[in-house]
Amino acid sequence: MKTKRRFTRRFRGDPVSIILILVIVAALGVAGLIGGELYARNLANHVVASATECVVQDQAKVSFGPSPFLLQHFTGHYRDISIHTAGHQIRNAKGMTADININDVELHGNADSKGTIGALDANITWTSQGIQETVQDSIPFIGGLVDNVATNPSAGTIELSGALGLGSVTVKPQIVDSGLSLQVVRVTAMGATVPHETAQTALDTFTSALLKQYPLGIRADSVQVTDDGVVAHFSTHNASIPAGQNDPCFAHV
Repeated sequence: MKTKRRFTRRFRGDPVSIILILVIVAALGVAGLIGGELYARNLANHVVASATECVVQDQAKVSFGPSPFLLQHFTGHYRDISIHTAGHQIRNAKGMTADININDVELHGNADSKGTIGALDANITWTSQGIQETVQDSIPFIGGLVDNVATNPSAGTIELSGALGLGSVTVKPQIVDSGLSLQVVRVTAMGATVPHETAQTALDTFTSALLKQYPLGIRADSVQVTDDGVVAHFSTHNASIPAGQNDPCFAHV
């Protein structure tokens, strides 16, 4: 007992030992916080990626900004979320990629909404090869004619042409009623210009189906033809996040 009391007194009086214990306790606490932070981030990445993949029908990667995620989770207020899709497709549009930035997300919802998104900005890239595959697979009348796509950035047009000069359709991407539209400029068959109403109807049907039921009130802001395809910007502000029963893609958000 005397030996034990001497050891206890010596231990209590040893400042190095006390500091060492405090350092170990602090290190364990920090390690726990880091572990919890990483686990929470990975779980949130999976949840947001799953919702995005459901909407765009392609794989997606998600990252949250440098702010401590656990603090954001406890407050229900999230900032600086980045999403990048794989580029295989967005719905029926082959070769389309989305780079999305989301900010100021509040998850204090009700029966009709899970919360709000303060701002969402999306840059959409659609490659020439993707346009060709999409037209061939998805657009009646035009698809059978197309085996080449050529962009003209200065004119802001895309020419969809067939083999052996059998025919071509020239379209101009534009923003119409806050949506992306492909306006037919010219249609030729065997070198002669022909009426383009049928081609326009087919394109209108495709673009309306592509953008139909996009969540969050997303609107097209701008579109530009490039050497490699088309680049467009979409956005929404102060958008309501659908409740799970209203949109299954957001059921687990």
